[in-house]
Order: sequence, then C-alpha cells, then structure tokens
Amino acid sequence: MVDDMVISRGALSDRGLRPLRKPRPVGGYMALTSALLGIGLLAIGLVGAASAQEAKPARDTNLSGITHSADSGAVVLMYHRFGEDHLPSTSVRLSQFEAHLDELATGGYHVLPLPEIVSALREGRPLPDRSVAITIDDGVRSVYEEAWPRLRARNLPFTIFVSTAPLDRGLPGYVSWDELREMVEGGGVTVGNHGHRHSHMVRLSAEEQRANIDKAAVRLFAELGSAPQIFAYPYGEISAELRAAVRDAGFEAAFGQHSGAAGPLADRLTLPRFPINEAYGDMERFRLVANTLPLPVREVTPNDLFLRTAAQNPPSFGFTVAGPVEDLRNLNCFARGDEPALTLLDNRIELRLSQPLPSGRARINCTLRADNGRWRWFGTQFVVSSDAAVAPTTAPSAATQPAGATSE
Repeated sequence: MVDDMVISRGALSDRGLRPLRKPRPVGGYMALTSALLGIGLLAIGLVGAASAQEAKPARDTNLSGITHSADSGAVVLMYHRFGEDHLPSTSVRLSQFEAHLDELATGGYHVLPLPEIVSALREGRPLPDRSVAITIDDGVRSVYEEAWPRLRARNLPFTIFVSTAPLDRGLPGYVSWDELREMVEGGGVTVGNHGHRHSHMVRLSAEEQRANIDKAAVRLFAELGSAPQIFAYPYGEISAELRAAVRDAGFEAAFGQHSGAAGPLADRLTLPRFPINEAYGDMERFRLVANTLPLPVREVTPNDLFLRTAAQNPPSFGFTVAGPVEDLRNLNCFARGDEPALTLLDNRIELRLSQPLPSGRARINCTLRADNGRWRWFGTQFVVSSDAAVAPTTAPSAATQPAGATSE
C-alpha cells in the first residue's frame, strides 16, 4: 500500500536501497531531526545541487492569472482497517491510531471535513495552515467498531469511501447499511463513492467503468438520500479513461493513493492521499506527513498513468513547478529500485528512469525541503500492465521487494 520516501540515508541499506549521490549540505538543510529517521526514502538528488538561495515569498500566478499560495493546501490521510493485526499491510494498531488522533486533536492541526477542503480548492479559497482530512476506504467493520467511537470521542470529522456491493450482499467483515446510516446521522461523517465493486477499474471497459460508478451512486442515493460528490479510485489506480468517466459522472473531486499534499494547482480528479498502515504508522512518520506542504506543479506528463505497452515503459515523466518556491536544485525524486536521471530547465523537471517499471503499481515521489523545515511532496502512481513490464534478467532479492504490498 505504501511506497514511501527515505529521508534518512542511513536507513537505505536496511531496505536494500542506495542513493544516486550524496546531496551537498546546504546550511542546516541536511541536519535532519530524529523525526525524519527510519522512514525508508530512496532520495535521488538533482545533479549539480548548489547552495540555497534566499527565501522567496511563496506566491505565483498560474496560467489563468489566478494568484495562489504555494503553502495553501491540505494533507489527506487514508486508512483502511483498525486493530486487525493479522492484516498489517492495510491495518493500523489501535495504539497507533489513538496516538494519531491525539496528535491531530492537540498538535495545532485543523482537521476539516473533506468536502470543505474540496470546496476551498475548487473556489480558490485559502485553507488554514496544517489543514488535514481523515479518510477511510472500503467500509470494513472495524471502522464502525473501532475507528468511529474514537473519532467521535475527539469530535474529529472523517469521510468513508464505500464500495456498495459488499453492503448489498451483507458480507461479513463489512458494515451494514444500517450501521453506515447510524454513523452519518451521528454527525461528522461523510460518505464518498468507491465504486459498486472494489475492482481494478482501469482494466475495465469504458462502459463497465461507468456502470460501476453509477451503480454505487444509485445505491448510495437509495440508502442515504444523496449521491456523493467525491470519489476514491479503488487501489488508487487511475487511467485517462477512468478519470474521464469520473469527470463525466459529475464528481467534484476524486482521490488516489499516491502520497503528497493537495494544493490549489492540483488536478481535483487525481488528488493525493497519504496511506497509513501498521508499518508506516509510527508517530515520526505521521508527524512528517501531517505537516507536508504541496509542491505546486502543472503540465505533468504523461497524462495517462496506465502503461499498457512496452513502448510506454519506462515513462517519460516530467512536470513544471509553478513557483517560486525554494531552490529547485535541492529537489529530490525517487523510485524504488531505480536511479532516475533528472534534468532541471528553469522550473521544468524531467525524469528518466534507467529501467522499465515492474508490473502492478509503481510510484515516483519528489520532495523539496521548505524554508520552514517542512517538506513539499508530489507523488505519482503508475499502473503497469503485464504487457508493458519487462521481466528483470535476475530475480530481485528479498531486500528489494516492494514494501507494504497489499490487495486493497
């Protein structure tokens, strides 16, 4: 579920990862605190990193002439299960979750309903600093039995993205329609569309994609009295065709499972969320991601994240930073098991991978240390078909296997 960054270079060997180069120290830039240690980030720096330039105000005018702040945005957290210790790749321990909620309730964050954040992004309104939303996917029973009572006790709002087929079938291990209504009627709980069946929607035909979306909308309207205006892609898998189906269905926003903070320039139909599970649920990482800032980008290529043929893999990945932000020569981009080459042309970043991405889900993340000590983060998740993947010449060792693999 999680393919995250490594800020601690000393932790690279623990995961079978190695950096392309050692970044040049820039003042106190590399004096990382213990809160950033042991996260597991493969940091690949830009060639020719130089000393930091003087801080610039984080203001810019985008192509439409709308002035925005690079720091205005929100972190969206994503959970699945709670206290289901036999499924650690999609569950958090209850002690971890309680610590997360205590941090959010007392640490100076603004925990907002997700629709409020979406509305602010759509209308160009600034959000409070350290705005955070809590989301939970799939609607398993531990949401009702464990998460909801703890969230309600702290008066923290959250959104649950529901796949409706398990509820219709009364599958064990999932909430019932009555329990979902109880949570919604209790206040502070909003519901999002997660498709009728929790399927790999990028692999469906356009007709099947739309039918899966529409069936969930119909069932949610019938049971709750309204159809959600927000959507979450199952498995975080997005293609150009699926994004178009979500757009045509009229959703105001849609969310993946790629890491990063949502800012005013972000595509509202491919918004990021930070996945949280047992392995990535320690407080050091939680504080790190909860304090993340957007990296304002536009003109991201390629526009289709579903790689179908070998000719598309590795992808030619690039984006333009709509700064000014901090010195882009200190930007780090990383991909598990690869050594991408990065080129900086003014505010344009071009990244070239040295080998094809493996079949399945593969992530690329880029981070930049902000002047205030926090991190700007822009992540992307590709879906790679078996036809597009090229088998490695040698079998990867256990140390290089993707961490946090999950079926959800």
